[in-house]
Amino acid sequence: MFNPERRAQKPSLLACLGALLAAAAVGLSAYASHGVTDAVAQQHLNMAALYAFAHGAVLAAMGKRAQGLLGHLGLYALLLGTLLFAGSLAGNALWQWPTRLAPAGGTTLMLGWVVLAIAALRR
Repeated sequence: MFNPERRAQKPSLLACLGALLAAAAVGLSAYASHGVTDAVAQQHLNMAALYAFAHGAVLAAMGKRAQGLLGHLGLYALLLGTLLFAGSLAGNALWQWPTRLAPAGGTTLMLGWVVLAIAALRR
């Protein structure tokens, strides 16, 4: 019943946000399939959902295990990049926002993955 090891573990904001991002992606994908008739809007929403789900799952899985500054920096870059990229595509499909943040989001995602690769080699 009482587990002192569990109490010693800190909650992970990255893991929590990743799980919420993945949950939102499922809803976004369902909405794209059932609530949108425009083909381009569906494509944008499905692409946003794909990126949000994949990176949300990574954050949920790795968030609690992130080690060191580089590990945390890489995961936060993934979070920011996903929000910019997927958010830009979803905003375009839902509210006709411009997609000008998508390239910055994609670049941030690539940078986050490179930082995580460097962090993995430095362990």
